[in-house]
Amino acid sequence: MSKHLSQDEFFTALTALFTTQKQTQKGTVLLSQKRLTYDPSQKASSPSPEQQQQQQQQDEEQEDPFLSLSTPLPPAPILIRATNAKSQEGRKEGKKVKLSTVVQPDELDAFYLRYAEVCKAGMSGLKPRDRTKRKAKEKARRKMKAQA
Repeated sequence: MSKHLSQDEFFTALTALFTTQKQTQKGTVLLSQKRLTYDPSQKASSPSPEQQQQQQQQDEEQEDPFLSLSTPLPPAPILIRATNAKSQEGRKEGKKVKLSTVVQPDELDAFYLRYAEVCKAGMSGLKPRDRTKRKAKEKARRKMKAQA
């Protein structure tokens, strides 16, 4: 599994990814983000019978079933990912590019400002999809409905 890049390295690689996709005149760049909640200090082991019994007692003692929803979650880091979505053949040839970085909650505002600038610059040269075939199919379908 690849290690997360620093923010500067991530932006440099993302700019390069957008540039290569522009030069090839076709391709996809997938961007995703999610809340990072993995805590490496916690082990993924099953609870002992004593722990299960204690948990069951705590659950019974709770009066408010929505207590966990009313307490705000602590700020968590955000995982940002970018990939060029190459097909399986591209993966075999090593052409698939995967980028990721972790952004701490106190750095989010500055990160998103720079992220938006990089994405806008990368998407400025994109041309719109050719939807003439789909429009022709819809027109033919409407014509058939009108005749029926």
